[in-house]
Amino acid sequence: MRPLWQQLKSGDWLTLERIRAYSLMVLVIGLAVGAVWIGLSKDGVDRYGKPLGTDFSSFYAAGSMALEGDAAAAYDFGLHHAREQQIFGAATPYYAWLYPPIFFLVAAPLAWLPYPAAFAVWQFGSLALYLIVIGTILRGVRADNAVRRNWLLVAIAFPAVLLNIGHGQNGLLSAALFGAALITLPRRPVLAGVLFAVLAYKPQFGIAIPFALLAAGRWRTIAAACLTLALLIAVTAFLFGIEAWSAFLASTSVSRKILLESGAVGFEKLQSAFAVVRLWGGGVTLAYVVQALVSCAVVASIVWCWRSTCDEAHKAVLLVAGTLLASPHILDYDLVVLAIAMAFLATHGLRFGFRPFEISLLGALWVVPSVARQAAGFIALPVGFLVIAAFYMTVLMHVRDQATAQRSDRLRADVI
Repeated sequence: MRPLWQQLKSGDWLTLERIRAYSLMVLVIGLAVGAVWIGLSKDGVDRYGKPLGTDFSSFYAAGSMALEGDAAAAYDFGLHHAREQQIFGAATPYYAWLYPPIFFLVAAPLAWLPYPAAFAVWQFGSLALYLIVIGTILRGVRADNAVRRNWLLVAIAFPAVLLNIGHGQNGLLSAALFGAALITLPRRPVLAGVLFAVLAYKPQFGIAIPFALLAAGRWRTIAAACLTLALLIAVTAFLFGIEAWSAFLASTSVSRKILLESGAVGFEKLQSAFAVVRLWGGGVTLAYVVQALVSCAVVASIVWCWRSTCDEAHKAVLLVAGTLLASPHILDYDLVVLAIAMAFLATHGLRFGFRPFEISLLGALWVVPSVARQAAGFIALPVGFLVIAAFYMTVLMHVRDQATAQRSDRLRADVI
């Protein structure tokens, strides 16, 4: 039997049978837990007094306020909570609405529907978009019999998907938009810009993306993104009132202090360098300094990569993983966007061969959303951040080796 280190390096331990077995096990457990949870609920509220879909109840309540012409009130924590209690009962805990008014374009139409119908449309619609994008990324290798039979199972059973569905969150939509933008970027740069702009409802994802586009000289994409974002701001100001934007901007400092700095959301749920420092007892200032250093290092490496001649797949992988590392406010359900990075790297590896440790790190990335919160909460081990950082560094070193080999080939060609 080969040493464990050699198996991790080659990835031989992650056989097709194990991939299928792990995926089926996670999916069955997730479906069983979901069925029991729904079965024990009453009138859309679980046994602990929480609405089914938890965070989606925030979207629905904010959307209902926007439909009534009072979108700005959704940024008042007290008024927004009162609306949630009005819809779901007086015992409903507070689920905050922190999104820019762009997201009202999704929340308000859903609030036209009864809550169960809106929740179903949201869950199945965003899941379908996510699966379409993952399938498109894998299109070049889906002729392989093993990929064709198993990719859908692996994509659905990804623990971050189930976590996102349980919270009713928007990670699936974010992953679909991010992945679609990266797919279309080489051949349809204007559409890619539109998709990047729509992703602005998640502003914490916007730290690294502009630098990558600037480094690559994607001027048409940048122009399309800026124009689309300006149009979205204008449309939402017209539909929901300029007061909604004023209220959002005014709420950001309060939400930053309460939900990020004080840890009201729970540092074990956050998957960032900032959260690691706070989890280990560091102060807010130190946490910001460490996060700034990580963010700057990630942005610098992404700029270098996107200016280089490395392949588009690795550029996409580093941008997705780097986007998570660069932000201080990344929750465990946001890790569903890692599916985009995994799909790009798996496609490249199946076509051209995997580099050392890539397969094992893909396996670790797939598993980590199911244990990140528990490991951080019970033993203060920020396994989510650490695995993503290890994955990023490994891919970055492979890109560096590729760039070095290309330079050597050019030098040899010049000498000859």
